[in-house]
Amino acid sequence: MSITSETPLSSELAAWVDQTLDSVRGTEAPKDPKKGYIALLGWSLNAVKAAQKFDRRYVVVAPEWATDFCKANKIPFIAWDFIRLNDRSMEIAERLKEEGVDVAIPLFEETVEWSGAINSVLMDSPRMYGQSILFRDKALMKRRAQLGGIRVGIFEEAHEKEDVVRFMKRVNQTLLKLDGDPDDPIHVKAFDKAGCLGHRMIRKMEEIENIPDEEYPLLMESHLDGWEFAVEAWIHNGKIKFLNISEYVTLGYSVFVPATKELESWRDAITKQIEKLIKTFDIQFGLIHPEYFVTADGEMYFGEVAYRPPGFKAFELIERAYGFSAYQASMLVFDPKSTKKEVDEFFPREVVDAKGYAGCFGVYPRRRVVSKLEMPKETIEHPYFDYHELVAPVEETVPDRSAFGTHWGLVFFFGDDPIRMRDLLKAQEELDFYV
Repeated sequence: MSITSETPLSSELAAWVDQTLDSVRGTEAPKDPKKGYIALLGWSLNAVKAAQKFDRRYVVVAPEWATDFCKANKIPFIAWDFIRLNDRSMEIAERLKEEGVDVAIPLFEETVEWSGAINSVLMDSPRMYGQSILFRDKALMKRRAQLGGIRVGIFEEAHEKEDVVRFMKRVNQTLLKLDGDPDDPIHVKAFDKAGCLGHRMIRKMEEIENIPDEEYPLLMESHLDGWEFAVEAWIHNGKIKFLNISEYVTLGYSVFVPATKELESWRDAITKQIEKLIKTFDIQFGLIHPEYFVTADGEMYFGEVAYRPPGFKAFELIERAYGFSAYQASMLVFDPKSTKKEVDEFFPREVVDAKGYAGCFGVYPRRRVVSKLEMPKETIEHPYFDYHELVAPVEETVPDRSAFGTHWGLVFFFGDDPIRMRDLLKAQEELDFYV
């Protein structure tokens, strides 16, 4: 059975109590036993808060370190180590099945494969595990996309530095580069990491030496000049129920929703691409987060697709813009007991029902040595400024950024003009938040 605490709390556990949680305040939404019982794979406090306000039973499956917090806050919880699939992997699926769970929902990239394995047992559908591998392995993913007639750039796997050298030479030879011409860049990415983790743009041959040996094997891709954007699509019974287009201002730095009219003008073409993706990957339910490029000649190229919530708090941005919980939306479309009527009535209309534009900026220190967090006046005094999640630095020396790096925290904005939002997010790149 899952862990919950009904006994008086020790002083150690009492320190973990979060008075904002409905489970603590006694205001949690009643759970309907006729609707699905959901397992949330991974840890997200915002997902837990959404589940407590929703009418589905839920259990959190997360690492051991979440145990005390869940006990203290009366959160149904099962401890599980997601480090790797092994001989004990079937144990969690069988335990959830005995508990009566209907579906497992991945909250992070590292739990996508687990959800496929667990759901193949819960739903008696062995193909679901194989499908989850396609969502995790970027090379397999792109091959499946190609088989479905979806446009992708040139790509190959690399097992050592010499493979990257050969690939870069071959790409530039294909582009008819002459001696003395600058090389066209290539991208190298980790096979199974989320977002920008392990992502590098290689502009010169010498930069290949900077790739650590432990990052191999990896995926190599040709560079696509174009407008990159992301999509969040909730799918039920193989049909798109809500499609959000997230507009990147600078990849790895900033995003906002909904998109500008310029990008939204591509909605029909984007929808057709997502429908092709659903068919190619045989997606019947859930939330997908694909990324695409639109090139100057109007062609759309597939980048990659994830089967879990996107990074940069996109779910929170969507909720800020539209007012519905994106986490609850995922629980709804994953739940095999949800009805078409219930799903249709949950979602607002895309774009027209948005109350404004919500954006966020990922902060990277621009100095090598910092001593404190100091929010720029240009940021906090702007009428679009909403809030931030930055914390004081724990050390003075800023580590070198590996590849695209990991931001130190997010700053959130909300306003009524997408162009002003786009310009504001771009302007944040020139400001110092850590000094």
